[in-house]
Order: sequence, then structure tokens, then C-alpha cells
Amino acid sequence: MAETIVVDTSVIISALIGKRGASREILRKSLSGEYKPLISNALFQEYEDVSNRKKIIDGCPLTRSEIEELLKALYGVCRWVPIYYLWRPNSVDEGDNFLIELALAGNATSIVTNNVSDLRNAELKFPGIKIVTPGEMLRGK
Repeated sequence: MAETIVVDTSVIISALIGKRGASREILRKSLSGEYKPLISNALFQEYEDVSNRKKIIDGCPLTRSEIEELLKALYGVCRWVPIYYLWRPNSVDEGDNFLIELALAGNATSIVTNNVSDLRNAELKFPGIKIVTPGEMLRGK
């Protein structure tokens, strides 16, 4: 059974811009069903906003249309999770709280991010959720 994860926007953007690497492998494994990514309205909006920034589009080898198709494919394999309860774990970056809320609501085992320190240093801890980099996720940490 595929492991249920939350994929932070930083991983998606790294996968789009980088020619290879752990972030791209996380995206590939999500698309192939090896991971079961979760998504919420907030994460969807962040993916859409950040992936449409000129700086990202200019740095990506894909066209805007190809980026849209890739994201549509990702959305197709994601499990959409409504968020009914806001935990407000008070992460260093207040804008990252929704990732923890999504992981809790969808029973994810891991949040995969390139910004681990922000989430690991939240005031409210959830021992059942690992905060890992793409490389750590691939190594099974």
C-alpha cells in the first residue's frame, strides 16, 4: 500500500526547476502510485500561485502549458482532504501551518519539504508525522 504523504510546494517547485534530484523523484513516485499525496484547497492554491510565477516559469524547462498538465496529473492522483479543524501548530513560518493540518486530517505519515526546520520547530508536536526532506523520504527515514 502506498504511503500517504503531504508534498510541500517547495518540493514541487524544485522538481519543476531541477533537471533531476530527490524532489523530482518524489513527484515521479507520487504520479506512479508509490506515494499517495494529499491535497487541500490551501495547498492547491499555493501550488497554482507559485507555479505561475514568472521566475518559476522562466527557470523551468517545461512550458506553462506543460506545467499545467503536470499539475493536473498530480491532482489526479492526490486525495483531496477537507480541513474542518485548525490546529495552529505555530510553525516558524505561520504560512506552513496548513501543511500540518492537512497531514493530520488525511492521516499522512510524512510531510515532504525542503524547509524542514520551519516545520520541525513548531510549538505543537505531532510524533506520528515525520517532517522529512525529499532525500530523507527516498532513503526511508
